[in-house]
Amino acid sequence: METQTQTVKKETKVPTEKMTGAEAVIRCLLAEGVDLIYGYPGGAIMPVYDELYKYQDQLHHVLTRHEQGATHAAQGYARTSGRVGVAIATSGPGATNFVTGIADAQIDSTPMVCITGQVGSHLLGSDAFQETDIIGISTPITKWNHQVTKAEDIPTVLAKAFYIARSGRPGPVLIDITKDAQFDELDFVYEKCKGVRSYQAIPDTDPKSLEDAAKLINGAKKPMIIFGQGVILGEAEEELKNFIEKTGIPATWTILGLSALPTSHPLNVGMVGMHGNYGPNKLTNECDVLLAIGMRFDDRVTGKLETYAKQAKVVHFEIDPAEVDKNVKVEVAVMGDVKNTLAKILPLVKSGTYDSWLQEFKDYDAIEYDKVIKKELFPSKEKLSMGEVLRGINLETKGDAVIVSDVGQHQMIACRYAEFTKTKSNVTSGGLGTMGFALPAAIGAKMGAPDREVIAIIGDGGYQMTIQELGTIFQTKVPVKIVVLNNDFLGMVRQWQQLFFDKRYASTELVNPDFIKIAEGYHIKSKRVTERENLQDAIAEMIACEGPYFLEVCVEKENNVFPMIPTGASVSDIRLE
Repeated sequence: METQTQTVKKETKVPTEKMTGAEAVIRCLLAEGVDLIYGYPGGAIMPVYDELYKYQDQLHHVLTRHEQGATHAAQGYARTSGRVGVAIATSGPGATNFVTGIADAQIDSTPMVCITGQVGSHLLGSDAFQETDIIGISTPITKWNHQVTKAEDIPTVLAKAFYIARSGRPGPVLIDITKDAQFDELDFVYEKCKGVRSYQAIPDTDPKSLEDAAKLINGAKKPMIIFGQGVILGEAEEELKNFIEKTGIPATWTILGLSALPTSHPLNVGMVGMHGNYGPNKLTNECDVLLAIGMRFDDRVTGKLETYAKQAKVVHFEIDPAEVDKNVKVEVAVMGDVKNTLAKILPLVKSGTYDSWLQEFKDYDAIEYDKVIKKELFPSKEKLSMGEVLRGINLETKGDAVIVSDVGQHQMIACRYAEFTKTKSNVTSGGLGTMGFALPAAIGAKMGAPDREVIAIIGDGGYQMTIQELGTIFQTKVPVKIVVLNNDFLGMVRQWQQLFFDKRYASTELVNPDFIKIAEGYHIKSKRVTERENLQDAIAEMIACEGPYFLEVCVEKENNVFPMIPTGASVSDIRLE
């Protein structure tokens, strides 16, 4: 009788290490390639901070002056580096102070992992000191969240957190870890997450959708592109440029899409939306094929939906199925990663020229320049305008800087007039419109792109919402440049009060402190400009400064930002004055 040799396959055990849950948190971050985090310590997260102390040569922690500042800094870092931003805080008020930044990251699709400490698991639900149900609070504003009560769950949960935050349409994830889970021990082993059951990060692309889209594009007489931040998040800038240049289609952008295509590109015809350019808004309702690439038809872009692009066949290049047909009914949805879908459709589309159609944009540009732009960039008024400050910055930076803007009139001016030659250059709060965003976000943006000039453009109102982060700049010496455009008003609200509330300036005029003395208190070099003849030299001095710099420019108090689409109006009703 013959004997058969059977080979028994033995399972290979992955070697483990014994450690606390707190140390496991740090080791998970290192395994994900994290080398920089923003945060603020407290009782419920203290075990993690104690372990962080041991790893400070490998994992740099930036102590912000407020937990909200930590989230915005993590956002700025993510936006310029393309990596996942990480923020850490304690329970209770530490965790709830994260909420604004998390909500901002969710609506602007910013990849971020937030870690909060929590009271011991035996105290959950008992209203213990600094206990807050941050999981319940953050559920509507996170891509995913999870509470960890056992040390052994930490590696798996954090691996999943990073995968979800960065995959598909990015977003913020919050992980809440009880204090006992941080103290308890586990056998540590870390494996990166490569997929999650029932979660498809990137939808499949239907080949027929590419063919149908190409047919519409090739037959169009007046096609128009609107591209958004999805192009930047998908690293599809080159694919977008190739597509635009082959088809010859004029391209417009949303606020968060700005810088995906150089502002000087001959087919870049400007910004759409409430304070966008005259031509792109007007011609939205005249184009015959509208190509939406990595954008979500926000209400600030569409205006009155009942009248938005009703004459056009809409082709939507999108990664998130939830955005298709949500606001605007589309003819063809091209699902998938826009980097891949633009590359796949390129051979299917024909080269085109649309000279007469492009001339319509140029004609509108001429009208806008005469009625709005010339007066903003080259004002005849004695007082300085916000626009001429941006023009001065353009002259010094040649479009190579990262501009981080806050929220308000200055934000719209920055987005309208800043010049960009590189992608990931425009960092601002889009969907949530968070005043106070820019100062901490600029800190993160500079740390995410240390070789680039980073300039924060802030209004005097938003500046004072997170002004404490000057302390973070002082401690870290991060060389950000801060420009406060001071009009002694909450400018955007005042503009609405002037136009729609008969100039009843209710609670919008500001009595401001001496911003120069405050900057000097943090040992930040500073200057105030009130006269036009001193502006360019001051900007040049700021750019030349090797360290952080604060520049206050006193501008016209009651200047308005135009063009403007009134709330509830059609994009065709855009006003020039």
